[in-house]
Amino acid sequence: MKVRFGFRDLEFPSSELSQLRESNDRLGDAPALWRTMDADGYLLLRALIARETVLSAREAVLMHMREQRVLHPDTPVLEGVMPPGGPSIRLMGRKGIAQHPDVLAVLEHPALYALFGALFGEPALTFPYKWLRAVGNEAYTGAHFDFVYMGRGSQNLYTVWIPFGDVPISQGSLAICRGSHRLDSFARIRDTYGRMDVDRDGISGWFERDPMRIVERFGGQWQGADYRAGDVIIFGMHTMHASTTNLSNRFRLSCDVRYQPAGDPVDERWKRDGSGHYGEAQRDMESARAEWGL
Repeated sequence: MKVRFGFRDLEFPSSELSQLRESNDRLGDAPALWRTMDADGYLLLRALIARETVLSAREAVLMHMREQRVLHPDTPVLEGVMPPGGPSIRLMGRKGIAQHPDVLAVLEHPALYALFGALFGEPALTFPYKWLRAVGNEAYTGAHFDFVYMGRGSQNLYTVWIPFGDVPISQGSLAICRGSHRLDSFARIRDTYGRMDVDRDGISGWFERDPMRIVERFGGQWQGADYRAGDVIIFGMHTMHASTTNLSNRFRLSCDVRYQPAGDPVDERWKRDGSGHYGEAQRDMESARAEWGL
């Protein structure tokens, strides 16, 4: 299958963009899950959340989008088709559709609390802010670490990426650079870019707009997948990730949420009354990489 990744058209699966490894056979065995996380930098868990629960949330989001007139008026709402020109819509936040009961039933599902409670060995906490997104045609996310956006609190913070529906890789799905969290060849990136804070340092968040340049220079292996409603992928703050480009005429619906041990400090920007991001990028990543010798 042809997919677009950054600026390049690739085959999937291939040596350039291979298949993510599933970890369902390790569920119920926290040490085995940690060994996989340490080795790969992620956990892909299929059907962790009931499919019907996710599809109910998808319907709630699409009904909201129809009310906001960002869907094609002559197509079925549940298809999520973009109109000509593909207007965008902001969905993320502490209120609005991101806090709809059907949406929260997915993002704060008991299976997620149970999983992280087992991994942490103590109760888990999730941020009230929810990064709900509708990604349009020709849009994608560049390669980055999540630390630069939320690195002030717990050192045991993890991202959970959840597709709201079936998301084939050609519709712009999440890709992981396996090994980027631990390989020696990424140490300089982790020690420079990986210590940045977009608000404190006034720097743009994406490390690279062309993800393939990363593996060409530093190694690692980009991996992706076709996702189905109910799948989740979990990764740490220093796992490099990006998305493929949405080549379809339908919005890709997904959400990022964060989980951490409840007893750890919480990044103040993402608490219920936190500010969220407040800085402006005054330095572009190209000049910063040159300064770091990257």
